[in-house]
Amino acid sequence: MLNEMKPRLITTDAIMQTDSNTQQGTELVDLVHKLGQPRILVLGDLMLDRYVWGDAERISQEAPVILLRAERREERLGGASSVATMLKAIGARVQVAGVVGNDANGVQLRNMLIEQGVDPETVLVDSERPTTVKERYIGKAQHRHPQQIIRVDYEVRNHLSKNLETKLSELIKRGINDFDLVLVSDYDKGVCTPGLLASVISDCKAIGKKVIVDPIRGGDYRKYHGVSTMTPNRLEAGLATGRVIETNEDGLLAARSLRERLDMEAAIITLDKEGMALCHQDGRADIFPTRIRQVYDITGAGDMVLAVLGMALAAGADYPEAIKLANIAGGLEVEKIGVVPVTRAEIIEDICKSSLAGKSETLSGAQKIMGRDSLLRELEQQRKLGRKIVFTNGCFDVLHAGHVQYLREARAQGDILVVGLNSDSSVQMLKGPTRPVNKIDARSVVIAGLECVDFLAVFEEKTPIDLIRSIRPDVLVKGADYHKDEVVGGQFVESYGGRVHLANLRKGVSTTNILERLGAA
Repeated sequence: MLNEMKPRLITTDAIMQTDSNTQQGTELVDLVHKLGQPRILVLGDLMLDRYVWGDAERISQEAPVILLRAERREERLGGASSVATMLKAIGARVQVAGVVGNDANGVQLRNMLIEQGVDPETVLVDSERPTTVKERYIGKAQHRHPQQIIRVDYEVRNHLSKNLETKLSELIKRGINDFDLVLVSDYDKGVCTPGLLASVISDCKAIGKKVIVDPIRGGDYRKYHGVSTMTPNRLEAGLATGRVIETNEDGLLAARSLRERLDMEAAIITLDKEGMALCHQDGRADIFPTRIRQVYDITGAGDMVLAVLGMALAAGADYPEAIKLANIAGGLEVEKIGVVPVTRAEIIEDICKSSLAGKSETLSGAQKIMGRDSLLRELEQQRKLGRKIVFTNGCFDVLHAGHVQYLREARAQGDILVVGLNSDSSVQMLKGPTRPVNKIDARSVVIAGLECVDFLAVFEEKTPIDLIRSIRPDVLVKGADYHKDEVVGGQFVESYGGRVHLANLRKGVSTTNILERLGAA
């Protein structure tokens, strides 16, 4: 994505070359940049996830149950449709295949797919079943972090009728050449019948396309025979192989058993906090560890792993690299409440933080690089301590004295300075195809290393308006070369009593001037 310019003032290699951990981080960041926009078909059980949020105030006087004072209701796409939206969020072109009921929830689900840019051409209506809905009640105790209280499911698990199975199979066969890869998200709600899967697997094998399955818990795994790989969790793999998987070695043995029994290219077993086990037909067998996370909600973690694994394999990655990336994405998902897509920017941020963990004091600023959810939780705590939040943003491609002066002045406007950093693609939108000079991992490390910067968040969009709306800073800072009415987010910040500050600029110092002088030299 980045056209090389010489000389480069800061390079990824110069910062991240001291050990294999940092080298791996560089390689994974490069893989994220190379994911492209593969076209992926997601086949499986479509669901609507409904959330009722509220305050768990007390125990009811009517019965020994929690009394939830509901505050808002929200609908999100779940099941196979959740996998589709996760893929869309990381840049894939997605079509989904499955069924919905002949009801209002089915209409809403289809409309939500269209709104999020997912093609519903192969979504059929089954008048014999309702649209699957999972309704979760989320309560906060003493206004603290929200937790799920109960889930109510509305569903029918009967297999598709032969008529619908044949119709869906024919629709998929008709367009199979258009896809780079097929993901199967099987929640055992009746869509992934043995006949339908046999047809899809056969069609894909005939043209050399990979099929990746997230399988059911228990049941007959023979219907997955011939897929490229599958991603059962510890419990699912144990039930499928008749093993108790307690150690990493148990995981590898179970993966080998599944791979041989189902004639797969590779078998992958997710081992929660232990990471993932891989057994490949070429003899490779390994455990890919993951780092410890603050787990808020495991909902959607398996879907996220499936989506990123499929995305990476569709982009040409080998299994080890795809698994490492999926490990990161799954870990980020458990830090979120409910099923919320992870973005490429969040993955890159996390890779940078992980790669620099344990470095010398000059690189300790890696802890400041945060995903949006983590940042918002941290800022909430800072606000409870009465601290004033300041926000500014920029590309900060080649850091110079003017930038440092500007950030110090921004920090002086409050207690906590948050810097929004344009991603590489965002910089290209603003500056053209030859920029940035330094990739996001290098720029993140440099800015986070400044003492005046408290937190850093990367954003993909051309402007930081979504980030500003999420943070709701007390002070928004931009350079004095702007008028107040030109500052993105300025009116929004002032609407709730915040203020806009125009910081002084250092004369004669700019990235453009520096690059021109270097070019002349």
